[in-house]
Amino acid sequence: MRVLCAFPEAMPSCNSRPPACLAPVALFLALLLHLSLSSQAGDRRPLPVDRVPGLKEKTLILLDVSTKNPVRTVNENFLSLQLDPSIIHDGWLDFLSSKRLVTLARGLSPAFLRFGGKRTDFLQFQNLRNPAKSRGGPGPDYYLKNYEDDIVRSDVALDKQKGCKIAQHPDVMLELQREKAAQMHLVLLKEQFSNTYSNLILTEPNNYRTMHGRAVNGSQLGKDYIQLKSLLQPIRIYSRASLYGPNIGRPRKNVIALLDGFMKVAGSTVDAVTWQHCYIDGRVVKVMDFLKTRLLDTLSDQIRKIQKVVNTYTPGKKIWLEGVVTTSAGGTNNLSDSYAAGFLWLNTLGMLANQGIDVVIRHSFFDHGFNHLVDQNFNPLPDYWLSLLYKRLIGPKVLAVHVAGLQRKPRPGRVIRDKLRIYAHCTSHHNHNYVRGSITLFIINLHRSRKKIKLAGTLRDKLVHQYLLQPHGQEGLKSKSVQLNGQPLVMVDDGTLPELKPRPLRAGRTLVIPPVTMGFYVVKNVNALACRYR
Repeated sequence: MRVLCAFPEAMPSCNSRPPACLAPVALFLALLLHLSLSSQAGDRRPLPVDRVPGLKEKTLILLDVSTKNPVRTVNENFLSLQLDPSIIHDGWLDFLSSKRLVTLARGLSPAFLRFGGKRTDFLQFQNLRNPAKSRGGPGPDYYLKNYEDDIVRSDVALDKQKGCKIAQHPDVMLELQREKAAQMHLVLLKEQFSNTYSNLILTEPNNYRTMHGRAVNGSQLGKDYIQLKSLLQPIRIYSRASLYGPNIGRPRKNVIALLDGFMKVAGSTVDAVTWQHCYIDGRVVKVMDFLKTRLLDTLSDQIRKIQKVVNTYTPGKKIWLEGVVTTSAGGTNNLSDSYAAGFLWLNTLGMLANQGIDVVIRHSFFDHGFNHLVDQNFNPLPDYWLSLLYKRLIGPKVLAVHVAGLQRKPRPGRVIRDKLRIYAHCTSHHNHNYVRGSITLFIINLHRSRKKIKLAGTLRDKLVHQYLLQPHGQEGLKSKSVQLNGQPLVMVDDGTLPELKPRPLRAGRTLVIPPVTMGFYVVKNVNALACRYR
């Protein structure tokens, strides 16, 4: 660099003052010296520069988990299942005895099994044999015989192996074991309720006017639940049966009014308050609809509305989401049964547990349409594998998550921004591959770029097992097949599920979450106080 200065023609004496132009030169040289020394000393603070449009700043996310006490504890059967009555209407009931279906169901144990849905409103049980489909011999009609023999018998078989237990919902409790329905109490019960409820159906009472042409308000519904409970108690088989309701639909203004009236009268009668949720109507046509954070958060608002009413009359009463689907009208092919739908399902599980909902019942395990876990050819869909990993790795104790790096103000228990969602639980004590005190994270990355997470605090320098679930095949997010840590997940045979092999990560390694994926991460040997005991 050249510094030019114009000197006067006459040379001054040694005692004279330096030329005026030397002052800025000295200042400039001093500035250069300061910058040089700062660089050598390691001061790397960036100078202000213009940002390149479209360039995203890379940020390392710090993650810690509170390990002393759980913030919530949900039911051991938190993730449970539903069978839709369409399996009777469509003649698929015999398939429930399939060895392959029983194997898939056992994989999701322990769980409640709910038999119900909108079609129960139009299902008639008759004491007439169906000669075309009867198995022969005396007994109830074909449909009810199948209902008792297949569902109940399979349920008992599963229960012996810590499998599904039937949730005694009013939809089915009065029709289970029809031969005992001849008892006077049940006959009287059916007569008393038949004028108000079609075939003793208590599903979505807010829609009775639309479906049946008659309506019932919350107070009357509550009184009927109380009477139902009193009639059931003297009967030995139902004396200890649980009663759940009112199983309302989406909590809009009129539905909240119905729930308020019901809770005021019968809040203490039911064992848990129930409602149903559907994310998207049948008009969904784009896979990106499943990735909208605003859609994912609609459930949170519903939870708060339900909890507000319940806690007003019966604080601490258990709440169940008794029926959740991604899309209405049976779902959308190649969308609601694809990998993309898993973002809604996994976020639902995390959000419900984090906000204290005791049980969520997935509609449906096996069914027509495209919202199920197992398709019509008995092949497990992406949401099944997601549910299987959840069952194997996630315990009922919910832990608070602390994150920093993307939030302006980190808040305990909240996910960072909307597109990166992190939940933490104690690792399931049924999984003997991990010692008590281990922690499992499950992470949803909806960003189009990978995210790096550094475990901090109590999780620092711990060994981690990664279970990364990604779509398999050329369909991408629309794929109906998935891979775990790069290996496709398929059943070994009709009686054997594949081994879910983790990918070990060395202690202290940064977790790298690929774009638009979800995964589970077991942090081993944390010795978390909240997770040592049941």
